[in-house]
Amino acid sequence: KPQPGPVGFRPKHKMETVERWRSSWKFPTTLLCFYGFFSTVKPLEPFLFAYLTGPDKNLTAEQVNNQILPVWTYSYLSALVPVFLLTDWLRYKPVVMSQGVALFLTTALLLWTKTTAAMQAMQFFYGVVTASDVAYFSYIYSVIDHRRYRKATSYCRSVQLLGYTVGSVLGQLLVSFDLMSYNNILVMTLVLTAVALFVSCLLPMPQRSMFFHRRQTPVVRMKTDGDGTAEDNPTVSTITVNDTKTTLEESCEPEKEDVGDRNKTGSGPKESAEFESCSSVLLQLWRNFCDCYTSRKLLYWSAWWALATCGYNLTVNYVQVLWEHVQPSQNFSIYNGGVEAVSNLMSAATAYGIGFTQVRWETWGELALGGFSGLGAAALFLMTFSSNIWLCYAAYIVFKSLYMLLITIATFQVAAGLSMERYALMFGTNSFGGLALQTIITAVVVDSRGLGLAIIPQFTIYSSYYATIAFVFSLRGLFVIWREKKKVSNHDINPAVTS
Repeated sequence: KPQPGPVGFRPKHKMETVERWRSSWKFPTTLLCFYGFFSTVKPLEPFLFAYLTGPDKNLTAEQVNNQILPVWTYSYLSALVPVFLLTDWLRYKPVVMSQGVALFLTTALLLWTKTTAAMQAMQFFYGVVTASDVAYFSYIYSVIDHRRYRKATSYCRSVQLLGYTVGSVLGQLLVSFDLMSYNNILVMTLVLTAVALFVSCLLPMPQRSMFFHRRQTPVVRMKTDGDGTAEDNPTVSTITVNDTKTTLEESCEPEKEDVGDRNKTGSGPKESAEFESCSSVLLQLWRNFCDCYTSRKLLYWSAWWALATCGYNLTVNYVQVLWEHVQPSQNFSIYNGGVEAVSNLMSAATAYGIGFTQVRWETWGELALGGFSGLGAAALFLMTFSSNIWLCYAAYIVFKSLYMLLITIATFQVAAGLSMERYALMFGTNSFGGLALQTIITAVVVDSRGLGLAIIPQFTIYSSYYATIAFVFSLRGLFVIWREKKKVSNHDINPAVTS
């Protein structure tokens, strides 16, 4: 019979195991995944328009379409840049917590208020929630080693997709089988949001960030080719700081060492360093911006990114209004939740599958953008002029899957060869450009203070807009292919003469 170990051995061993887990990359990643899941399970979201125009809120379709929904776009645009800078300055966690608070307020306003002004306030807070997604996706990079980035990112993105899918399926089941009223579904969502907010409070506080709280590391000068990519060694990602570059491995050293270095620093010098870093960071961002967008390749891909994202957001934001027009929820059963779940899974499948294709995107990429955008435009036209709700649903799934396929390609093409800081800058800039254009179209076409068009004319404009994108990029893609073939033929006719 084995003898029992020393008193206190097992509890001490368990404590050491817990401490090791808390200090590893798995602890913050697990907490962030829990937060991402509970904050994205929104069973009522696919039925929001039906809820607002139903007996619970008793708002008209014109009020929702032309007065309430546009507020989200304005709020998102106004919050995007401040949130982007505050996320890095405050070191991520406070903004993640603020996102949880804003999401809780959004759900509470939707549940307990009824007026148009209150619903506009609800949309304002939801715009802040959307703008704060940058904190969710960038938090993990500040607390784990760079070797774990890909795995942690896949977990965080996958769990968000899982949350959206579970929310859509759950909402469809609850509505189809009449298991819960819309208000009770919102109460359940409020509880899930409260859980997400509690989890966000447990996240470890990062000691460094991408721009404002960087480690001071030895500087290595490297030459660039003018588009923000490193020439000397393609395996080394570089980070520009006042015309110099530091290796990514140096800037991503373990957090323990960073904490120790910070603890050695007095409060006075630390405040001075932060004040100086504010001006230097803004200068660094401007220089990186100029360097990145001098590359024609990055400029064209970024242009499609911004233009297509604008059209995608407009479509997704108002598609429930179109579905309600085709088949009113007061008279028929609706399957918005099931459609959203299928579209999420199809989008994930197409985005995943593109990683296994062997295509020279630098040659065929722009033609692919134009061709698949044309298919997306055809799907939008079908949605607009079809009187069959199932055709509308199918066209929406096709449109969303095509966009996710192309945005995956565009993201990879833009990110290839860029440092993380420059990629983050281009991601934010492209998103802001698309959102600014979306705001202009919303103010002119949708807002009641503008044209205030009905839903069919709106979607006719969105479809034509996407068709224009397809036409322009198809022409550009054909020109690129023609130029490449001409270079090959000229090389065959006039081969280089070697001595």
